[in-house]
Amino acid sequence: MAGKPDTAGGKRPIIIKRKKIVAGGHHGGAWKVAYADFVTAMMAFFMVMWLISSVNDEQRAALFDYFKNPSMQDGRSAKPAPGQMGPGGASTSPINMRGGLDAPRTRMTEEPNIGAPVAAIGPSAEKETVEEEEARRIADEADKRQLESLMEELRKAISQSQALAPFKDQLLLDITPEGLRIQIVDDQNRPMFDLGGTSLKSYTDRILRELATYLNGVPNRVSLTGHTDTTPYSTQAGAGYTNWELSADRANAARRALEAGGMASDKVSRVVGLSSSVLFDKTNPRNPINRRISIIVMTKRAEAAALRTDVPAYQKP
Repeated sequence: MAGKPDTAGGKRPIIIKRKKIVAGGHHGGAWKVAYADFVTAMMAFFMVMWLISSVNDEQRAALFDYFKNPSMQDGRSAKPAPGQMGPGGASTSPINMRGGLDAPRTRMTEEPNIGAPVAAIGPSAEKETVEEEEARRIADEADKRQLESLMEELRKAISQSQALAPFKDQLLLDITPEGLRIQIVDDQNRPMFDLGGTSLKSYTDRILRELATYLNGVPNRVSLTGHTDTTPYSTQAGAGYTNWELSADRANAARRALEAGGMASDKVSRVVGLSSSVLFDKTNPRNPINRRISIIVMTKRAEAAALRTDVPAYQKP
């Protein structure tokens, strides 16, 4: 192609233009997409291989169960999946790892490191939890058997003892979640206390002294509760003195009689007055049976709960 005249030599330079051809056209980057797909597939493959080799048998079984039907919706499979969504549906949790992904349990302590994990996550932690639960179950069963044995022993003593036999209708025994409950109830013709007072009748004192021997025979601590009926307390003893104070004072009078009968003073866990808030006979609130003293030989679990009721979870140093 001719250019402008060369002013120096009078010759025109020859300029050659060549068309640039791009090999492959718009398909030049397709191999990159294919390579990226290949790398992604290999990464997924190695992640699956790593998962299979790094989990225990239970977690591997959980993964297997999940991938049999990973859907979280209702399905129509002939074989029901082990989940909450019905036949063919999986669990509401994407994958149940049997606690393998649970956050570490924490507890409040008085140490500077508050909220530190109490146990490592994994099969060993699960095993420790199962062993702890089994140990508690065995301890609870042993505690229950001991209290049932004490109840049978008391029943025999009540029927055979000359001091207790006349009052067998006023001595009620049963097992509650807190322990063995011994209730001494009032009778129309045989009240435990003087009317409106806290002084024990002689036979009530004798009953409590007899019971002290049996209560001392077990390591369990005891709880004493005083109850009244709904009859308002006479204000002659002073303003502000009500059935609440009366029930608490009667419970303390029973405690003193038990200790006089030989029961160790450190066996008492608590002394409570409940007035008429917990009636034995709700249909007749003024029934004498509502006036009673309740002695509970506490289980170890109930004793621990009673002792930590007023203890704060954490105290500043």
